[in-house]
Amino acid sequence: MLFLVAALLLLGVAMGTVAHAPLDVTLTGAVVIGVWLAVFAVRERVARRRTGTRREA
Repeated sequence: MLFLVAALLLLGVAMGTVAHAPLDVTLTGAVVIGVWLAVFAVRERVARRRTGTRREA
């Protein structure tokens, strides 16, 4: 429960910061985060194919 409260507090601080930042700064940050997540996803997919590891459901 404490983790949830801390996460919501940090989210509120981040959203407050974005609300006061100029639009171009906000969009640049969003693009950087999006590219970072896309690169991470591709690296994970390549690594999973290379090792041949599959999760059994």
